[in-house]
Amino acid sequence: MHGTPGAAEPPPLPTDQLRFAMPPRHDSVEDERRHRKERLACALRLFGRYGFEDGVSGHITARDPEYSDCFWVNPFGVPFAHITVSDLVLANSEGQVVQGGHHVNQAAFTVHSQVHAARPDVVAVAHCHSVHGRALAALGELLEPITQESCAFYEDHALYDSYSGVSVDAEEGRRIAGVLGSGKALVLRNHGLLTVGDSVDAAAWWFLSLERSCQVQLLAKAAGQPTLIDHRQAVATREQLGGDLVAWINYQPLWQEVTRREPDLFD
Repeated sequence: MHGTPGAAEPPPLPTDQLRFAMPPRHDSVEDERRHRKERLACALRLFGRYGFEDGVSGHITARDPEYSDCFWVNPFGVPFAHITVSDLVLANSEGQVVQGGHHVNQAAFTVHSQVHAARPDVVAVAHCHSVHGRALAALGELLEPITQESCAFYEDHALYDSYSGVSVDAEEGRRIAGVLGSGKALVLRNHGLLTVGDSVDAAAWWFLSLERSCQVQLLAKAAGQPTLIDHRQAVATREQLGGDLVAWINYQPLWQEVTRREPDLFD
């Protein structure tokens, strides 16, 4: 038996001496712009690592902190795994490139720009053709409250119950934004998933969590009949776990892991 019998336990440390990351504040738009671009490059690499990239489909946009109708986005045709901060493209609300050396995916950007226009509170929009998201979308279903994680989306995501081919016109984008409303996520029927957040970190985390929740729901239903969490508990869980700050906090281990392994993304 180790230790001294009857010895007093060491006193707890004051909480203000413990490290706990919170979203940073920036003194200039230049610093905020650099921060958003770094987070965007990291999120794209992470999405590539998880296999969300499908050919030239898949994109994340981040609103510029100074030019609020312009958005940073991944360059068309560049692999997610190779994207650096300097590769990112700035496009206006019409999808015209105003900074950068690559084209943007016009079909994708049309939807993103309309979501950004409808939701001035949103900094970032993520949309990819992930496997389990597409599978749930093919069923035309929403997430059900069957796990703690899926409760974060309870009554806070919607189904866009239409498919009209590749979205290339602003009207289609406006309809998608209208169905999203004030929610954090959409299941686009026969298409895939879309998430939003007040930071790149939050939008990326919601996409990761939504994709995993789709996977769990598909597995659970294939195995049997899942037991639903009741409405009161689902709402209470969403209130605890469904905010963008919680998403930001959950995302930080991923940010640290990617940036420590792949510091070239800052180039």
